[in-house]
Amino acid sequence: MQKLLLLEDDISLIEGLTYALKKNGFDLEAVRTIKEAERLVIEQAGYDLLLLDVTLPDGNGITLCEKLRRFGVQTPIIFLTASDEETSVIRGLDCGGDDYMTKPFKLGELCSRIRALLRRSGREHTGEGILQSGSLVVNLPESRASLNGAPLELTGAEYRLLCFLLKNRGSVLTRGLLLDRLWDGCGNFVDDNTLSVYVRRLREKLEKDPSRPEHLVTVRGVGYQWKE
Repeated sequence: MQKLLLLEDDISLIEGLTYALKKNGFDLEAVRTIKEAERLVIEQAGYDLLLLDVTLPDGNGITLCEKLRRFGVQTPIIFLTASDEETSVIRGLDCGGDDYMTKPFKLGELCSRIRALLRRSGREHTGEGILQSGSLVVNLPESRASLNGAPLELTGAEYRLLCFLLKNRGSVLTRGLLLDRLWDGCGNFVDDNTLSVYVRRLREKLEKDPSRPEHLVTVRGVGYQWKE
């Protein structure tokens, strides 16, 4: 069972989601404060996905997301928000969130979004633990990446791209395959330059000389390849 953490202060919603998600095969733990959620994620780890309410009595889920990403936590995050304002949604995604649901939402759609995000992030339980290429290490169970022992600050999409490249090291991956894998074949929010932007950002964080990459190389006219 995939382990989810729910941060929500509405007791009735907590009870409803706890019952429904467990019936759909998820192991759900719920907390009502930013402080408790932060403690569990950082100290306990092991969560496959986080459901974060945006507005809470002691803060907001967006700020928590920003802090977790700075700490190196790459666990997929879905925001639960009562507001459908574009600025709120954009800020949540820009700070490292992966998806959002506007209240009230349908349970079936939430479960579908959770499963799709778990697939895209490679967090289906396959027994894998560590991906490593030289001094680059990715801890899959904890969704953490490090280079030369130092935590890497990656967005959710950057983390998914890195994992997919490492799992298929040596293989030439087409742009179409990467986009389909990263965004589950749904290109509604993807333009032609998005993949190139994430590749450039990864190179800046991983390569000694991003302008002359040794590992994340371009295969002209095809796509990209990870070289050891």
